[in-house]
Amino acid sequence: MKVAAIQMVSGTGVQANLEAAGQLLAQAAAQGAELAVLPEYFCVMGLKDTDKLKIRETAGRGLIQDFLSRSARELGLWIVGGTLPMATPDAGRARNCSLAYAPSGDCVARYDKVHLFRFAQGQEDYDETRVLEPGSQPVRFELASRDGHVYTIGMSVCYDLRFPELYRALKADLLLVPSAFTYTTGQAHWEVLLRARAIENLAYVLAAAQGGIHENARRTWGHSMLVDPWGQVLAQQAEGAGLVMGEVLGAHLQDVRRRLPALGHRVL
Repeated sequence: MKVAAIQMVSGTGVQANLEAAGQLLAQAAAQGAELAVLPEYFCVMGLKDTDKLKIRETAGRGLIQDFLSRSARELGLWIVGGTLPMATPDAGRARNCSLAYAPSGDCVARYDKVHLFRFAQGQEDYDETRVLEPGSQPVRFELASRDGHVYTIGMSVCYDLRFPELYRALKADLLLVPSAFTYTTGQAHWEVLLRARAIENLAYVLAAAQGGIHENARRTWGHSMLVDPWGQVLAQQAEGAGLVMGEVLGAHLQDVRRRLPALGHRVL
């Protein structure tokens, strides 16, 4: 199954971001991708935290969800829409939500980011709890590929990457990690964490990231990549908008798990 991680440098304008995402999704489909994953907050990287609240959508309705559904249907593509802010009963809060769409245009899975990021170092100060509330449940879905395999797809978002117990619970063949890692934390930890999640779960990992300097002056790490179950980086892009394309091979997945049946050796 050919897959694509879409890297973006999203700005403050939703419509411009959707247009940029649409062009990259079309390129992925033209290159034969069955599944394309957009980065965290592909739809907006605001000037301040509360900008997320201005574009919140409710389940099944909204400009961003309409774009994702229409793109999946028109391109015949499975699309995981990075994340977008979804409304909660609290007017001062939102959920950081990742949505999966089938080629029919139907939304088949919703994952609300469980772990909320907090980091302070010098002039860098991030705390997602200021405007977000966490989700509580792991989410996965099944994708019947053209290659005859049915893959279990595990959903996660960015900071979740630091919590291996979530990925154990997913029991997935392919783990998705749409992200907007900071340059500081990404440079130090991004690749090693992605490879660790792949190795310990004997699973493919597809990470679609924000990568560059944004209108809000934030710099994200980028380095979107596809990692195989042995921990090898199959493809990646350092910075800038673009596609990271690669193959998820069911036979290779089964072979690695047969040769090293560590998942069956768990005790705790």
